[in-house]
Amino acid sequence: MSYLYIFITIILTVYGQIVIKWQAALAGTLPAGGGEKILFLLRLTLNPWVASGLAAAFLASLTWMAAMTKLPLSHAYPFMSFAFVLVMILSAFIFNEPLTWSKAIGMACIVAGIVIGSQG
Repeated sequence: MSYLYIFITIILTVYGQIVIKWQAALAGTLPAGGGEKILFLLRLTLNPWVASGLAAAFLASLTWMAAMTKLPLSHAYPFMSFAFVLVMILSAFIFNEPLTWSKAIGMACIVAGIVIGSQG
């Protein structure tokens, strides 16, 4: 069950990142003025999709706390790196962001680090 909590944490984290990027891209660029920035970010925060991403981040913290009752942090935390890999892959497919060889090698290093870091 503890690994299920980690999996849910990762999925919720990735969902939040993708949804917030999607809605931020639709909202346009951040204004230059201080007051305009605050209003822009407030409007973005009140967007239902962004709110769902923030709620996902909150739920991810709850499932992470549940995982922390079952596993040592030094064992569980490397698995969180899967979020980086999933976000990078989804960003390529959803937002047409470039997936370069250096990024692919970096993702392979992350996965290798997870495998090595989660041992023992």
